[in-house]
Amino acid sequence: MTVSKLVFTPLSYTGWGSLQQLLPEVKKYHPAHILIVTDPVLKDIGLVDKVSSPLIKNGYEVDVYADTAPEPPLALGEKLVSYAKSRKFDLVIGVGGGSALDLAKLTAVLAVHDGAVEEYLNLTGTKQISKKGLPKILIPTTSGTGSEVTNISVLSLESTKDVVTHDYLLADVAIVDPELTLSVPPKVTAATGVDALTHAVEAYISVNANPATDALALKAIRMISSSLRTAVENGKDKEARTQMSYGSYLAGLAFFNAGVAGVHALAYPLGGQFHISHGESNAVLLPYVMGYIRSSCVAKMRDIFEALGGNVSSLSEEEASYQCVKQLQSLVEDVGIPQTLRGFNIPESALQKLTADGVQQKRILARSPLPLHEKDIRAIYQSAYDGAIVEPVH
Repeated sequence: MTVSKLVFTPLSYTGWGSLQQLLPEVKKYHPAHILIVTDPVLKDIGLVDKVSSPLIKNGYEVDVYADTAPEPPLALGEKLVSYAKSRKFDLVIGVGGGSALDLAKLTAVLAVHDGAVEEYLNLTGTKQISKKGLPKILIPTTSGTGSEVTNISVLSLESTKDVVTHDYLLADVAIVDPELTLSVPPKVTAATGVDALTHAVEAYISVNANPATDALALKAIRMISSSLRTAVENGKDKEARTQMSYGSYLAGLAFFNAGVAGVHALAYPLGGQFHISHGESNAVLLPYVMGYIRSSCVAKMRDIFEALGGNVSSLSEEEASYQCVKQLQSLVEDVGIPQTLRGFNIPESALQKLTADGVQQKRILARSPLPLHEKDIRAIYQSAYDGAIVEPVH
């Protein structure tokens, strides 16, 4: 009998208007000084005011830190943690996409630890997280990363990415309000939406999957695949935004507990070397990785195809698994994301370095139902460059 461990954020509010729960939750911590970590765009368009204004009106001292960036480099994380250490904060609130949320939870924990952020990195760090840190409330403004329900903070290094990970990075409260996603532009909606879909797909085929994560993942795939095109085409569509918000949240719960695999492992070097957004990195690789590993998870690929809206009644599992890959390709194309590495102006000469960095992502690769070795990773990058699905040569 296999034993599965399930870990969830202690408290989540979801649904339209759930931001109204912020003030009552903040009051529970009796903070004198609150740090809001966000990104400059959200500050400029006034969305952060929806979070900060009620707090200020209720007498809280609030610092808004917006010196962040997508795919945040390690140096940015170091700067923010140093800033938090130099002041006395009692509560951290993250507002934004995955990058802002990752930085918020990283800061909440490492603000009470000695040493540099670099010393806590998963692949190369020498220090261990030992204290829970400051309480943190995470409020996503995109439907994609699932960062509000995971214990991982991703940082960009010179040519790849690494993470700081510990259950102390989990939010104390997550507030997932689809109303906050209305201002997300189509390109970001597409990229973050396919990111969320990838979380669900990879969680479902993960070697660590279990019945609970399977249920979360399949529901997420249904919700995201049926609403993403509409959310991209008409960002003001309330129903589509709500479906995407819930789908992203469920996908986050699924992949946090079952893990992601090959797509994410190969996406990290793309982001690190070419600064392609995490969502687009996942999107361009998703069909090629799934096509390559298809034979190792045929039955699950059939389930995914059905969740994507496919009719499996007259198809064998084998046929449905092939259709699943095609359906994933179509979705990426429909939302306007380039379908090949060439479409991102990545030269063929870069594939070997991408492969060398991809091989290093052993923590993630270990969850793939098909073991992916160096030759496999090189073949997948080549197929994503050529735009042709390939399978392993036996």
